[in-house]
Amino acid sequence: MSEKNVKISIDPVTRIEGHLKAEVKVENGVVTDAWMSGGMFRGFENILIGRDPRDATQIVQRICGVCPTAHSTASCLALDDAFGVKLTTNGRVTRNLIFGANYLQSHILHFYHLAALDYVAGPDVAPFVPRYEKSDLRLTPELNKVAVDQYLEALNVRLVAHEMVALFGGKMPHVSGQVVGGTTEIPSQQKLDEYTKRFKLVRKFIEETYVPTVYVIGKAYADLLKVGDGYKNVISFGVFPMDDSGKETLLKPGVYINGKDVAFDPAKIKEYAKYSWFEDSCSNLHPSQGKTLPKLGKPGAYSFIKAPRYDGHPVEVGPLARMWVSNPELSPMGKKQLKDLFGINANRFRDLGDLAFSIMGRHVARAEETYLVAKAIEERWLKEVKPGKETFVAASIPDSAEGIGFTEAPRGSLLHYVNIKDKKIANYQIVSATLWNANPRDDMGKRGPMEQALIGTPVPDAKNPVNVGRVIRAYDP
Repeated sequence: MSEKNVKISIDPVTRIEGHLKAEVKVENGVVTDAWMSGGMFRGFENILIGRDPRDATQIVQRICGVCPTAHSTASCLALDDAFGVKLTTNGRVTRNLIFGANYLQSHILHFYHLAALDYVAGPDVAPFVPRYEKSDLRLTPELNKVAVDQYLEALNVRLVAHEMVALFGGKMPHVSGQVVGGTTEIPSQQKLDEYTKRFKLVRKFIEETYVPTVYVIGKAYADLLKVGDGYKNVISFGVFPMDDSGKETLLKPGVYINGKDVAFDPAKIKEYAKYSWFEDSCSNLHPSQGKTLPKLGKPGAYSFIKAPRYDGHPVEVGPLARMWVSNPELSPMGKKQLKDLFGINANRFRDLGDLAFSIMGRHVARAEETYLVAKAIEERWLKEVKPGKETFVAASIPDSAEGIGFTEAPRGSLLHYVNIKDKKIANYQIVSATLWNANPRDDMGKRGPMEQALIGTPVPDAKNPVNVGRVIRAYDP
């Protein structure tokens, strides 16, 4: 192919958690088609068959080293549902403190240690090299030095956030303290004091460093507010229950498709597998009927990721989706900096309009969400938790039952389904966040959300496809 019409393969996509390949077709300096390929078969669903249902909360955490707490939470919710157990208030709040701390750690990790090197020129040592020869790095030397210093500071802040998780989760990564029926740790005043002390340090970094820096870098790359729009369809399952009914959540469930808000209906979720390395019998199924039957060498297939759809539509998940659905008030820093740097008068997230659906819009959404979760930890959960009060409700394994757990991993909507027969797991299905975003074409031929977002991405130099990586990493796959 000529320089004006080329195919570019990035394999592996680096600075993500997992195994991902991107292939794009570039014509006249613009992406005109894209294929995302998940190259590793995990098979956790099959590993769980025949096991004690209570094993699931520990085993599924090994799906991801960055967000094991999310898989623990989703598994616990599915088992709570199957076991018919209702949490104590203290159990609900303690889970929020565990999961909330993981959110803070994960978002800081994503920006500084995975995505920032797309915008910051570090020294010529690992992990700042290797990089593309022409990386389109625009920060002034002074601002660049500040950003590199923040990269190092963020490592310590993440350590502190991990310690917050471990105080009530037992350890991190892979918490042991979240189980069906609540948590195993009853918060003592001493541990709450330790958690609060660490939280103040993390909150200070979020408010004074992370959120402002996202906007400053966004200004230097303002053109990326118009790159990576995708379908502009989003879904959120809701996360962080704010009352014991579970109906009120900090970030709300909802769906936005073709410019309209619609109520979330779990029955409208299906997975497709025409272009996935799975048997055709795995396709067009709700997770409660889901199957995990790999088929290597399947003609036309190019990924170990199925294609989840909502009511037949590809939908984006993650901080942008949650912020769009919930439409919270922006942080004081966000309101000021959007006006000062971009000339946008915005009080709530949707005031960004179409600019939200972009590379930089996704980074802004993640930073603003981090501020929102930190605010909830401080103003709600640390005030609601009761030292010494029970956090666990015992429940027997049912002879037969099914349960489903909906939550939001830091990187997007997460579903776990369990079917129990003879007190053992008969079927277990997982629809994780990256499956929603990085999936291949579905049976109807529609691209996945990330594939669609790559369409129109500028690639002026085929040897340096910097913007392709920027689009992908903005999703935090």
